[in-house]
Amino acid sequence: MGVVKATNAHIDLLARLLRAEAEGEGQQGMLLVGNVGINRIRANCSDFKGLRTIPQMIYQPHAFEAVTHGYFYQRAREKERRLARRVIGGEFLWPARYSLWYFRPEGDCPATWYDQPLVARFKSHCFYQPTAETCGSVFSTF
Repeated sequence: MGVVKATNAHIDLLARLLRAEAEGEGQQGMLLVGNVGINRIRANCSDFKGLRTIPQMIYQPHAFEAVTHGYFYQRAREKERRLARRVIGGEFLWPARYSLWYFRPEGDCPATWYDQPLVARFKSHCFYQPTAETCGSVFSTF
């Protein structure tokens, strides 16, 4: 049983997102991207209120740059499907354990992103988790 409901089509969609957003970051980087996405569904706060499904999370306007590029629309591969299943199953890794945002800056990670504090950097991506005032529910949904 997963931490969010997911059909096979949802698993494929999440697998495509993991690859398109973080293939260069390796397996752990792709898992971290998946953690952020699942957090957005489960937290129900900030810019992510009302997201209940993987497609809603992925296609939320301006959420992921990858959906604007052709690479995202290639068929899912089994290795990314396995990673997607792990994230859906509840495997969460630091620094994305409670993160709702990540991005890949040109240089150093800013101390805040969308007014939320930096947790850490993993390879090229910086991860940010909300404060308890902004989204306390992200800390109690897992």
